[in-house]
Amino acid sequence: MKVARTWPAMLIAVAALALIAAGCGSSNDSSSSSGGGGVYGGGGSSTKPASSGGSGVVSVDDNAKLGKIIVDSQGNTLYYFEKDKQNSGASTCSGACAQVWPPYTASGSPKGQNGASASKLGTLKRSDGTTQVTYNGWPLYTYTGDQKAGDTNGNNLDQFGAEWYALTPQGEKPPGS
Repeated sequence: MKVARTWPAMLIAVAALALIAAGCGSSNDSSSSSGGGGVYGGGGSSTKPASSGGSGVVSVDDNAKLGKIIVDSQGNTLYYFEKDKQNSGASTCSGACAQVWPPYTASGSPKGQNGASASKLGTLKRSDGTTQVTYNGWPLYTYTGDQKAGDTNGNNLDQFGAEWYALTPQGEKPPGS
């Protein structure tokens, strides 16, 4: 009889462990309303795409930690990489770097909204043929460590040989970064 009583308890324990494990796992779902995972995929545990899937909308958000910063159409922070050279027309982030820091790409001309300066927007051709959006001459990236709109976990990180920063609407790193 003792075996019969412990069987339901073991099932409950196994089910609880499965739920905990599922909650702690990382997601590789790179789908969203903005259009798929792009060339580089979502990577990491983020569910946002590497690409805007469209015209590359850049907007301004008033972030609680950093003040006014530029974001994509979904509210995801857009970053620049100090290893890139401003106005060089090239990105130095590819391979493993681009898996962690997906380039913000567009299929058309980028558009500025809500305080993002259209005159600061541009594009460059990546070595894989995709078109990456630039702001104030800096190639733009998202960060797989940001889990939701408004996250700025990538700001002031030193990865892949240089620092990463969010950009202000003026096209500079936020004060105090």
